[in-house]
Amino acid sequence: MDLSVIVPLFNEEDSVVPLFNRIVESIQDLDIDYEIILVDDGSQDNTFQEALKLAKKNKRLRIIEFRRNYGQTPAMAAGIDHARGSVLVTMDGDLQNDPGDIPRLLQKLDEGYDIVVGWRHKRQDKLITRKIPSRIANWLIGKVTGVPIKDNGCSLKAYKADVIKNIPLYSEMHRFIPAMTSLAGTRIAEIRVKHHARMFGESKYGLSRIYKVLIDLLTIKTILSFFSRPLLIFAIGAGIFTFIGFCSLIAGIFQYSDSPSMVFFSVGLLYTALGAILLLWGMLGELIYRTGDLKLQHFSQIKSSVQNRT
Repeated sequence: MDLSVIVPLFNEEDSVVPLFNRIVESIQDLDIDYEIILVDDGSQDNTFQEALKLAKKNKRLRIIEFRRNYGQTPAMAAGIDHARGSVLVTMDGDLQNDPGDIPRLLQKLDEGYDIVVGWRHKRQDKLITRKIPSRIANWLIGKVTGVPIKDNGCSLKAYKADVIKNIPLYSEMHRFIPAMTSLAGTRIAEIRVKHHARMFGESKYGLSRIYKVLIDLLTIKTILSFFSRPLLIFAIGAGIFTFIGFCSLIAGIFQYSDSPSMVFFSVGLLYTALGAILLLWGMLGELIYRTGDLKLQHFSQIKSSVQNRT
């Protein structure tokens, strides 16, 4: 299988048929073996029924159905897990992404890139609730992660399967995939893509997602900063707790001239113990990471030796 096109859907019954037809039109002349995966994210309308009708007529279409709404990232992750193509393309199911841009994404990927990100340079969305927050978020993500992508929120992306299948996705993490893959030294390109105004239904996204993005951004920054140094982050926390504990113990001694304060002593002992526990966790994390790294190096050496002998 050469290509898998993955589309999460939530209450998009009017978009399913025209979306599927446009995807087929855009890739059927590329002379490649492809599949289309529609992931129904617990829709409350007839989205699944409309997709099922199409699947009965076209064997290239596969459908994944969620019992309830989990969100765009879990739906996308499910499609990625079930995809059989060597190249994966993701996109929104509301017809705002243009399937006609898929061949351009694939062409750019063939130039040696691992990920090609779409950039909605003429975005057809509301200024206050969509465009301005998106620009701020993209600037912030670029500064924090060190991966300057103009449009992290664009779902229209192309990936090499062996890259994206090794990236854990949850919460709103789909927008941070380029930053996550930077740990592996992936080559990332960005191209301009078309963006259309919504034709059917209402947008599922708004300002309420900002706090989720900020929390995920903090998580990504932590992973990027301490991925290969787990002991460091735990040691920092252990140092802070130990310092507070030490200060509490000293305060307990000097609080009263005759008898020390049990409150300060209790707090001091508690924080000192927490510091010691964090340090032990850090040592365990470092041991796990180093062990896994050594195993990976050993496996690579064995694989290289086998290839040389053959």
